[in-house]
Amino acid sequence: MRSPITTHALDTNLGKPATDLPIQLSKRKADGTWEQIASGVTNADGRIADLLAPGSLRVGVYQMRFDTGTYFAASDTQTFYPEVLVTFEIKATDEHYHVPLLISPFGFSTYRGS
Repeated sequence: MRSPITTHALDTNLGKPATDLPIQLSKRKADGTWEQIASGVTNADGRIADLLAPGSLRVGVYQMRFDTGTYFAASDTQTFYPEVLVTFEIKATDEHYHVPLLISPFGFSTYRGS
């Protein structure tokens, strides 16, 4: 089985996967604060497939933080967006959630993938 939440980052400026992009996954607590529950770095294909253990997903609001500042700094590339925060809600724990990110130094896009 795979992680119930996965991601894939592509660098549209270079036309290839965003390798070594640090990512943090947090869950909103009842008091409105955020608790980091996982982190990782994208592999050579721009993916993190093992953020959460299978069966560990709970209903709630989650936030994926892509550390684009660190990613672009590694190639001495200036960026307008030092981080990208994607907030999403999980209502069904028996589904898989894929959160792709398309990035460039001056723009980004995301969607719910499959």
